[in-house]
Amino acid sequence: MIAKRMMALNLVAKARKKFKVTTDSCHKKPVAPNILEQDFTATKANQKWLSDITYISTQEGWLYLCVFIDLFSRSIVGWSMSKSLKAELVTNALTMALYKRKFPKGVIIHSDRGSQYCSDKYQNMLKANKLICSMSSKGCCYDNAAMESFFHTLKVELVHDEKYKSREEAKTSVIVQTHVRFF
Repeated sequence: MIAKRMMALNLVAKARKKFKVTTDSCHKKPVAPNILEQDFTATKANQKWLSDITYISTQEGWLYLCVFIDLFSRSIVGWSMSKSLKAELVTNALTMALYKRKFPKGVIIHSDRGSQYCSDKYQNMLKANKLICSMSSKGCCYDNAAMESFFHTLKVELVHDEKYKSREEAKTSVIVQTHVRFF
C-alpha cells in the first residue's frame, strides 16, 4: 500500500549506505566500564550524555564530526569538526557542552572505546569536571544506539545526498542543517 502510494506521488525512499567500522579501539589505554548498559532513558537534563565521532567525505578528504547529546532532551549540547582525529576533536566538543550546560557535575558521559575517548587529555578533562566516564562494550554498536541513530539520520537525510568540494562546505552544510533539524 505504502509503496504504491509513494510511486503515485513520485517519491523515493532514502536508503542507508553500508555500515563501516571506524572506531580505533586497538590501543593500550585504560577503558571505562559500561555504566549506561543500554539504558537510554533520563529523568532530567545533564544526567546522561552520549558522544561519538562520524566521518564525512569531501573532495579534500575526511571531515570528522564529534557530537555530544543529552539523553533527556535528545538535543545536541556540544560538537566539534576537524580534519584530524586527535583528542582535541572530542575535548573541544565536550568544552562546548560544558559551557552550554554551565558545567554540571556527575553527568554520565557515554562513548565508545576509541583512542580519543581513552586519551589522557579527555580523561583528565572528565576528572577535572567531575564527570563519570562510561564506555561501550568492545564492538557493540547497540551500547551507543541513540548516538548511532542520530548519525544515521544526519547521514541519510543530509550527508549522503551531497558531494562536498571542501571541508568548509561540509562544515557549513552540517551546521546549518543540524540547527534547522536538531536544535
